[in-house]
Amino acid sequence: MRRKEFQVEQEEELIEFLGGMSFGFLGTSDEQGLPRVTPLNFVYMEGNFYFHGSHAGGKMKSIRHNQQVCFTVADEYALIPSYFSDPELACPATAYFKSVTAYGQAELVEDAAEKAAVLTHFMQKLQPEGGFAPIDAEDPRYRSRLKGVAVVRIVPEEITAKFKFGQNLKEEERTAVTQGLKDRNGARDAETIAMMEKYCPYHSNID
Repeated sequence: MRRKEFQVEQEEELIEFLGGMSFGFLGTSDEQGLPRVTPLNFVYMEGNFYFHGSHAGGKMKSIRHNQQVCFTVADEYALIPSYFSDPELACPATAYFKSVTAYGQAELVEDAAEKAAVLTHFMQKLQPEGGFAPIDAEDPRYRSRLKGVAVVRIVPEEITAKFKFGQNLKEEERTAVTQGLKDRNGARDAETIAMMEKYCPYHSNID
């Protein structure tokens, strides 16, 4: 069941989230109609998802058979134990996360300049410290390599985003979860509290 309070529609929220993520899951179907999920690195540019890899292999064979694909990116912030808000029942146990799922067509990028721009974006995301020659389609050092690598563009027909941070909780439940996160003080608990304050319509200030 989709809960509308978890849905996110602002484009800037999606761009910020996707810009900070480097890993997603590509869903395809093969010639027998069997589903296939492939984990891979990606970039999001000008409203499209891109990934790269070999021209051969199972995922490329599946895409050539059926260009309709699904791509999902998710980031789990915190596991929320049931006892944060209920001393007995297991029901409140959950996870807080952000996720984006896109449905659309996968297209092989043929233009060398577009390939170079996409791979430059990859390097800026995955190797922001630099240390490499600029990727230029006219550079003879890159020309043959650009031909040899497959770059795929996913043009979304639909994008759904779900950011879950306790928006459905009552105020006393949200206060209890926030206090539990403060007391636990895990690696991302402070960040999770900040997300709760951002996305919840109201929250309690806890000293």
